[in-house]
Amino acid sequence: MSFDEVVKAGTLSQAEALALFDSLGPVELESLVGTWKGSELRTGHPMDGMLGATGWYGKQFLDAESVHPLLFYTEDRAAVFPVDPRKWPSPTIRGPVGPHRADVETSKFKARLRKVEYRGQLSATMIYDDWPTLDVFRQADENTLLGLMDARGMPSPYFFVLRRDANAPALK
Repeated sequence: MSFDEVVKAGTLSQAEALALFDSLGPVELESLVGTWKGSELRTGHPMDGMLGATGWYGKQFLDAESVHPLLFYTEDRAAVFPVDPRKWPSPTIRGPVGPHRADVETSKFKARLRKVEYRGQLSATMIYDDWPTLDVFRQADENTLLGLMDARGMPSPYFFVLRRDANAPALK
């Protein structure tokens, strides 16, 4: 089965998702520059469904030091805005994040990129500024990545897919 067929199927076990991740090649830092639209890869993780239900758009990488790790749609879905990971997720915000923009938006970059060895491969990794969390990337193709979130205290990795979006909504 191809990567796209696996993703379209919708749900994998943690073991299957890790095997898929391990089968993919590493990502170079420079290849991440741009705006990427995200989607979840369901594996039975406690976070499954959370991002999709909240208006998550994806991530933006300007260079290794300038990363917006969380982009969300505005209420009208005409644009996206960067969210401070220290302010979301929040127990006071349920559903779409757009209506809470004033409470969660940031103008600052909240992550950076480094190459990190993870599961035996050295690959581009996003490091959150304020969380003990890594998003490790593997290359499915030139415009598609499989991401794995590894966070202290998280019982298993959380998986997501990023696709380069040349027509990304404007950041506002």
